[in-house]
Amino acid sequence: AAIGFLLGFTSLPPLVVGLLMTAALVAATGALHEDGLADVTDGFFGGHTAEKRLDIMKDSRIGSFGAMALIVAVGVRAALLGELLARFGPGDGILIFLGTEALSRTLLVWQWSILPSARPGGLGARFGKPDQKAANQATLLGAACVVPAALVVPVPALLTGLLLAALAAIGLGRLSVQKIGGFTGDVLGAIQQLTSLAFLIGCLAVP
Repeated sequence: AAIGFLLGFTSLPPLVVGLLMTAALVAATGALHEDGLADVTDGFFGGHTAEKRLDIMKDSRIGSFGAMALIVAVGVRAALLGELLARFGPGDGILIFLGTEALSRTLLVWQWSILPSARPGGLGARFGKPDQKAANQATLLGAACVVPAALVVPVPALLTGLLLAALAAIGLGRLSVQKIGGFTGDVLGAIQQLTSLAFLIGCLAVP
């Protein structure tokens, strides 16, 4: 957020600012969620059985599907963040950015709390599963972080973003049950990535 705010006042192209913000996000999390997106894409579209998909997702190597998913996700995120600052200005743009990141993690916790575990011995399962109280707390905290963004985004755009983000979370959650029987840590990371992109797309697609 600080990088985007400061560079938003310079003459740098918006796409460059968006790329630098994306790089900072990746560095802050150690590419944890991006790795999840790549593994999910490789597994879901590279295996023909649930067992094979889980094996592919556990493999540390990246395949063609995962590489393409990362290229598209990083490119789209950078373009959206750059446009966000250009359209709303550095101050309001950063408020929307922070709300987006909080919302995506709230939706991650929501799906984590309701989906079954696909791999009981996996990393996601070892961290436990949020109970209803934890899910409610995450929702309240996420909503509080989205409030500043809601004050600067036009209502139709805000509602579109929220709807697309929710649909992305539900859609990927259902797909994970169909493909591998539930969630893994990778699925949760992919949910964070897709819902944040969906929210930004909704906020910027509607005038």
